[in-house]
Amino acid sequence: MNIKIGQYIAGESFLHKLDPRIKLLSMMILIISIFLIPIEVNVFYISWMIGLFLFTIGLIYLSGIPLGKVLSGIKAVVFLLTFTFIIQLFTIRPANETPIINIPMTLSLVSVILIIILTVIYQLVKARIKKFRTTWFFTYVVLIFVLQWFSFKYLSISFMSLDYDFIVMPSGLIRAGFIFLRIISVMIVASLLTFTTSTIELNDALESLLKPLRFIGIPTYIFSMMISLTLRSIPTLLEEAEKILKAQTSRGADFNESKLKDKIGQVIALLIPVFVISFNRADDLSNAMEARGYVIGQERTKIDTYQIKARDWISLTFVCVIMISFLVMRYAL
Repeated sequence: MNIKIGQYIAGESFLHKLDPRIKLLSMMILIISIFLIPIEVNVFYISWMIGLFLFTIGLIYLSGIPLGKVLSGIKAVVFLLTFTFIIQLFTIRPANETPIINIPMTLSLVSVILIIILTVIYQLVKARIKKFRTTWFFTYVVLIFVLQWFSFKYLSISFMSLDYDFIVMPSGLIRAGFIFLRIISVMIVASLLTFTTSTIELNDALESLLKPLRFIGIPTYIFSMMISLTLRSIPTLLEEAEKILKAQTSRGADFNESKLKDKIGQVIALLIPVFVISFNRADDLSNAMEARGYVIGQERTKIDTYQIKARDWISLTFVCVIMISFLVMRYAL
């Protein structure tokens, strides 16, 4: 399973030592700053987006988490990123720009047959390789367009064909890259929060930041507990699902090459034990919380008391300066 958000990796890095309240607040400010940058072909906005992306890469170094482990969590959105990238290339076509790529292509009976053959080969190869699957996916996407160009140039058929031009404008390419960097940056920031913050710390941070809402009768302690438990249950359930998947595969189940009808039955057979395990874990968790004296609505004591130190104030001030600087430069200049 490629989804890494929700896992905690113990460490002694700079991010690990930050106060969880400051860490959570800084993450929110940083994500807001990323989304405040409008998607426009503008040197100022592009420079800011690249700068924030490089800043998030620097945060990986400060966290002490291996770069490969952080980036492996992005594999879960590879299809979304690729689809968004291609949509931007096809839809953004200003009339006053000169295309940087203009290649004639066709969707004919021959090209469709070739794409189907390519898809079959892609699935067969994908089922037999464990590494470089992301690279193989990107290669598959590129080959789809190569086959359409090849069909237009060498196997042109006027019957049942749709000819079009694959046009890439500079603004479309820039916007596609802009969205790509934005999604990657947000995922890195969210991943680093859970990588460097334990369940107890995250729950305490949420409860502390939401505490002002208690004055209007909102039970913030319940919300904070629910959110923290939900985040931590994601990797646990994924690990259990992977174990069940491997167990069923060892018993003859084939999730890659079976028919659609068989796949539906296999997915149902996978989901049922996952649901049973999740309910059992929830029951064990409630019993453990009750045995430790957790009562909804009552004040609880804490083993650890958090003290905001100089490094926490410096970190919070730095991300606030980033957001304020962008807003000032955007609206004042």
